[in-house]
Amino acid sequence: MTTPQRALDLLPAVAGGSLVGTVSRVLARSPRLEAVLERENFHGRRVSLRGGLAMAAGTTAVGLLAARPVAQGEGARVAQAAALGAAVATTAAGAAGLVDDLDQGAHDGEAPAKGLKGHLGALARGRVTTGALKILVIGAGSAVAGAVMTAADPRPHRGLGGLVDAGVRTVAIASWANVHNLLDLRPGRALKAAGLLAAPMALTQARRAPASAALAGGTLACCAAGLREDLAEQTMLGDTGANTVGALAGASLASHPSPVLRLTSACAGTALVLASEKISFSGVIARTPALAALDALGRRED
Repeated sequence: MTTPQRALDLLPAVAGGSLVGTVSRVLARSPRLEAVLERENFHGRRVSLRGGLAMAAGTTAVGLLAARPVAQGEGARVAQAAALGAAVATTAAGAAGLVDDLDQGAHDGEAPAKGLKGHLGALARGRVTTGALKILVIGAGSAVAGAVMTAADPRPHRGLGGLVDAGVRTVAIASWANVHNLLDLRPGRALKAAGLLAAPMALTQARRAPASAALAGGTLACCAAGLREDLAEQTMLGDTGANTVGALAGASLASHPSPVLRLTSACAGTALVLASEKISFSGVIARTPALAALDALGRRED
């Protein structure tokens, strides 16, 4: 591989990670904006949602840049579709998350809905919660992304087969966006999860699935760029950041050429979302020594 080609391959990750850090630093210079973005975390510390805005900017940039010229013909078309799909999915996830973060439950009334069942139940009764809005917007963005990826697949998908393939890709993106939002209850947890999910793809699939590897590499870079401030409890992802990094990780899975991997990813993400209705992820992590150690790694102890 030539040096210029290698530089192009690294462009999405370098740009995405750099943008996360740059946006966070720029936002921190505005006291007025910091006051709007200030929130209280689970420790009672005042932290800034600029981490989520920075993550949204970085992950969307990864999607926009991931269509670098890795191949000619079908390979280039697949890369362009994966990049466009990722950009659409992260933009939708970030927009929906930002509405929820800024609303802070005010729109939901005195009895805010909780969980997937609660938000869908409220929607069935004619009440649109910010959580229901997230489901609709992230679902729509993921559906567009899935359809774009299916349309560019070199293997023809027609009729029902095409709908099923697009549906699997949609679920893979939307479910993992939701899973990372559910995990974002402790500093660094969602970013560590996204990094662990993306690392195998980024490190082993560059030849077989360059588009997926580029998105996964971008996910890793964005996580690395935002992790220090998140662990130090200076910033938090909020729904904006957790949804977008999850959507990007999901897009890397949804754009992979293996139908088995795509289906497995969609099923695993869905299973975790449904499991969250019955069990506490924080409780499971606390009861599992290896997970608890990983969860606490790098976190403030005071």
